[in-house]
Amino acid sequence: MNIVICGAGQVGSYAAEVMGADRHNITIIDTDAARLRSIEDSMDVSTLRGNCATAEMLRQAGAGEADLVIAATNNDEINLLTASVAKGIGALKCIARVHHRTFFEERGLDYQEHLGIDRLICPEYSTAQAIARALRNPGALAIEHFARGQIQMQELPVSKSAKAIGRPLSELRLPQGARLVGITRNHEVFLPEAGSVIETGDIIVLAGNSDAFQTARKLFGDPKTTRRRIALMGGPGMAVWLCRALRDRNFGIRLFEQSMERAEQLAEKLDWVTVINADPIDPAVFKEESLAQVDTFVALEDDDEHNILGSAWAKSMGVRQAIAVVQRPNYLHLLGAVGIDRAFSPRMVAVKEIENLMDTSPLRRLASLGDGVLDVYRVRIGEQSHVIDTPLRELTTLSDWIIVAVQHGEDVSVPGANDVIRAGDTALVVGQHGMEQELTAVFIGA
Repeated sequence: MNIVICGAGQVGSYAAEVMGADRHNITIIDTDAARLRSIEDSMDVSTLRGNCATAEMLRQAGAGEADLVIAATNNDEINLLTASVAKGIGALKCIARVHHRTFFEERGLDYQEHLGIDRLICPEYSTAQAIARALRNPGALAIEHFARGQIQMQELPVSKSAKAIGRPLSELRLPQGARLVGITRNHEVFLPEAGSVIETGDIIVLAGNSDAFQTARKLFGDPKTTRRRIALMGGPGMAVWLCRALRDRNFGIRLFEQSMERAEQLAEKLDWVTVINADPIDPAVFKEESLAQVDTFVALEDDDEHNILGSAWAKSMGVRQAIAVVQRPNYLHLLGAVGIDRAFSPRMVAVKEIENLMDTSPLRRLASLGDGVLDVYRVRIGEQSHVIDTPLRELTTLSDWIIVAVQHGEDVSVPGANDVIRAGDTALVVGQHGMEQELTAVFIGA
């Protein structure tokens, strides 16, 4: 592929490193000569110094014939203009990185559609969602890149007091937007049917959208769940998105922000969160707030070293789980050695999103269930597929597969018995391992 990357900062340089390793032809544009020299010394890429938002510079970089243009400077407006201009001069796909929620949340206008850009990505938002998924669903399976994380999948043990025990699946009345896709019993996993009865000791695989997932899990878990205590260090935009993603009665959140002005802003925005103007790793504050008793400590500040040290210190003081946000992936291998349980890198999240958009293969395995007995696939429905335009309840060819979710454009849903799938849709499918040829015949038609 011919790829033009605009901006040699953290996201742009890391994207060049990852994609260059896959032997793509990379050209990087930036206004900083020192950054470009550093990249030239360490990577086999072409560089240009100049303003990436102009058609002249983009044409000089080959954007008019490029398979992909990534606008990843530190300025949202420049990124939006760059991606739109690149699309206008002929680039096949264009991605713009944005920081501000006004653009990403489409406040007042769908900027992506209006400017003709294929995808807007916000690493801070995506990282907040990834942390929230990890906190909500410790057993979550790795399907986060299907439908931009709108569908979740988790292995969940059935508790002794679960409401679902002894009841067939047809009577469970799962909420709309949730589906049971696998049951492990006595170390054997199988696809559930309408008559399948839930038993004590089962491990079920539950899939659904974010709105329905929490309600559906209550059927299988202990109804007397305790509220989980979360402490956040730092109040950047990522913290706001994380608090919103965790907003429910199962989480008690305290957010520590050292800037009084920013703390007041956060308290006004997040009225369900306890905002404290203090440093949580100040020993006096840590003791006064009883932070050793929290379930999870998350360091979200813009300083990698502070996040690492803060998380490691909190863990050493008795916090059960410590999570650090780090921008530079070269730090990640150090974190386990200092006691940090998990780390998230916004620029790694961003590059994964970009790679997912580049993936045009019709079939991709995302995860395995039950030691590889069942597989989870992302499949693009072909024009010759046997399943298109027919209600799912009439499709006898689906006995070996469960359609978990369907994406049509930007719309994602868990389909019902009367729903139909159209050519060009993308489906999340669970089925027996080793049946790729049958899956291809049914869903792609090749």
